[in-house]
Amino acid sequence: MTTHFFQDHYSLSGFVLIRLRPEHAKTIADKLAGINPWLALNYSAARLESYLLSADASLYRYTVMVDGAITGIVAVRYPWLKGPCLELIGLFPHRQKQGFGTAILEWFEQETKPWATNLWVLVSSFNEGAHRFYLRHGFKEIGAIEALVYPQGTEILLRKMIQPPARQ
Repeated sequence: MTTHFFQDHYSLSGFVLIRLRPEHAKTIADKLAGINPWLALNYSAARLESYLLSADASLYRYTVMVDGAITGIVAVRYPWLKGPCLELIGLFPHRQKQGFGTAILEWFEQETKPWATNLWVLVSSFNEGAHRFYLRHGFKEIGAIEALVYPQGTEILLRKMIQPPARQ
């Protein structure tokens, strides 16, 4: 029996998440390549598009849609360390600071709470706004990983424990 942890479509407050369609990848990649942190990390649109379209059964990718328009991307990796990892939230600039990120985190927690022990995120050390965002939402720093994404950089691993581990 196959277990499906994530659905193809979610209706959230003011927007929807739909399973990424290949025709959306270029639009998303072009927008993300021009904004931080991807701009600072020197990610090209082609590299981002390749990531979005890569075959990866453990990566669940969703287009963020508002009123039928593409406004971002969400990617969740599962399985990953006794819970899912929110690998990417990429909202286009005109949709940032409108509560969509918070709604996505709430969706992430509610969708995975029945079966996950932990929620995970990684954030580049220079991305202070994202770092503060995750801390405000109950994530705690676990440690720093040097040279994970780029040679001179450091990624901060954050965890939110959503239920205690089951006793063996």
